[in-house]
Amino acid sequence: MPKRVAVGVVMTDKMEKSRRVEIPRLVRHAEYGKILHRKTVCHIHDEKNESHIGDTVEIVECAPKSRLKRWELVRILKKSTIVDLAALRAAEKAQAESEQAVTEKPPVAK
Repeated sequence: MPKRVAVGVVMTDKMEKSRRVEIPRLVRHAEYGKILHRKTVCHIHDEKNESHIGDTVEIVECAPKSRLKRWELVRILKKSTIVDLAALRAAEKAQAESEQAVTEKPPVAK
């Protein structure tokens, strides 16, 4: 029996060598026929800690690695473009302060 292959988005990368991937899907409601958005959650094994939040990854089914992990990372299809705004603002603030310190001349002692 061939192994299943899926494509999903990494939602959590806080664990060491483990990731939580969500695979979106569309389901038609049985009675009303409305299209519903659903997601399948898979815990995957990422040996090299390559993937991060927001990355689109390809995963493959494998033998159980732990209580929840039943999938392995094959490759990263698309890297995330998410920017950490807090870190960006802190870096800009630190750069502005260092530039201000350089432009101010210390008083000359006579």
